[in-house]
Amino acid sequence: MKGIIAAIIAIVSAQVLKVPLNALKTGKWDVKQILGSGGMPSSHSAGVTSLATYVGLKLGSRSLDFALSIIFGLIVMYDAQGVRKHAGETAIKVNELEKRIDQLSGDNQDEAHDKKSKQLKESIGHQPEEVLGGAILGFIVGFISFLSHRKSK
Repeated sequence: MKGIIAAIIAIVSAQVLKVPLNALKTGKWDVKQILGSGGMPSSHSAGVTSLATYVGLKLGSRSLDFALSIIFGLIVMYDAQGVRKHAGETAIKVNELEKRIDQLSGDNQDEAHDKKSKQLKESIGHQPEEVLGGAILGFIVGFISFLSHRKSK
């Protein structure tokens, strides 16, 4: 149960950190980032790395549980950076194509187009540095969770 709590703390921490980190990058405070996907740091990476760190420290690096958490974590991080990133890039192209079709058909209303509910979500994946940032955060949270569990015994 402590491993799950560590993972949840890492996920929530990553989501909260997205707001100030995005503000540093863009100059705009957007609290909606807390519930959004994509961005720095990856909450996917933070969660799975925190769990793997906690499990590895608690049960040892030779345990089956640790092996499973590592493989699970690698798959999740690959998906966050690879598959979901490419899905976001595809969404950008589809949205641009739809906008271009509107322009060619004479329905050239850029602002109206951007507000359509048909817009595909473009920010769903992560850059490699965002995955790494989440993994570092997850390691720190998992390590601190393990230490706090040991001290409470």
